[in-house]
Amino acid sequence: MTLKMTPLRPLTPLSGFCLALLMGLAPCIAAAEPRIPTNAAEVLEHLPMRPGDATAREMAGLRAEVANAAKQSPPNPLPAARLAQRYFDLAMAKGDPRYVGYADAVVKPFAHLQLAPLLTVRGQLMQYRHLFDEALQAFDAALQIDPQFASAHAWRGAIFLVQAKYPRAVGECDALHNLGRAVLSGGCTGLVQAYSGQLEKADATLQSALQVTQDTDSKLWLLTRLGEVAAWRGQTVLAEQFFRTALALGVDDGYLLAAWTDFLLDQKRPAEVVQWLAKWDSSDGLLLRLALAETQLKLPAAQAHVQALDDRFAAAKLRGDTTHRAEEARFYLQLRGDAKQALVLAAANYQVQREPRDARVLLEAALAARDGAPAQPARDWLTSSGFEDKHLRQLGATTAARP
Repeated sequence: MTLKMTPLRPLTPLSGFCLALLMGLAPCIAAAEPRIPTNAAEVLEHLPMRPGDATAREMAGLRAEVANAAKQSPPNPLPAARLAQRYFDLAMAKGDPRYVGYADAVVKPFAHLQLAPLLTVRGQLMQYRHLFDEALQAFDAALQIDPQFASAHAWRGAIFLVQAKYPRAVGECDALHNLGRAVLSGGCTGLVQAYSGQLEKADATLQSALQVTQDTDSKLWLLTRLGEVAAWRGQTVLAEQFFRTALALGVDDGYLLAAWTDFLLDQKRPAEVVQWLAKWDSSDGLLLRLALAETQLKLPAAQAHVQALDDRFAAAKLRGDTTHRAEEARFYLQLRGDAKQALVLAAANYQVQREPRDARVLLEAALAARDGAPAQPARDWLTSSGFEDKHLRQLGATTAARP
């Protein structure tokens, strides 16, 4: 699920409480393994310096700050933390894991330092790789240093939501409330309510948070989650309004595009998916959705994109990378027609990530494979959480009849 945390400036939520993971994309699945350069002088990225290109100017300024800080004795680590955080934000927005490698390289020289901003960035990089225990330890350490470091609380809440540990997530929401972070607290609380059988309350909570923020990233995140809540409630017209309002903000966000195009696919509108994702094939999660739409439309590009996904998943296996199993399960289920392999992958993914999207792919794979037993954890979650989405509840009931 993923909020975009910016610990060294005013905090804003981003992709999928992708605070949380990052919350989900981690559809944040990537085209290549993040690479950590070994030479500190290596130029990591050339961004075009065009008039009006605010991102390029911002990144150039941050890199200049890091270079100047390196000349100090001892070097000042805070500019590096700021640059690493921005690289991480770009990885989430663009679905490009190279920026994660850049962030790693920036903070690596300060690995021995125990500073809250550095620890929080390290925690984000760990959770990106689904090293949730290690990430929680980093956030805990940050809070030991600075108990008012809101970003660490928000990321802890995100991880607990992904793990379906809702009482612990509530504790982080309360901590954000006590720190006066009304928008972050509202986003956190709204998601807990949404995941635990209180969709109407979740809608009201998220709407309240939306009304009190002027921050564009926060608006985008809240509108995206409101779109998802409306879709889970079966309010498709309202869901589309929320998604389109978020898209109209004009901010690149991988989680928003994934949620929006999943909605379009559910509404049998693949042609629109192709229009939205034609230029997003560098992100595996979005390429998957593009290939699904192209396959449904029988477009010539579908075969090449399916093969590209196959190659990327094969490369991930060689690297021992298991962070993309939910997307790979959808690939095998919906593009390769291999329900048994999809079920294996979806069940393995659900041991780590337990958001609604993870439950859905597990239940759909179990139904297609005519084997309901591996989906029992998802059915247990539906029972314990009270999650209200009718489609998931129907899938649960149907797979329960097929042990």
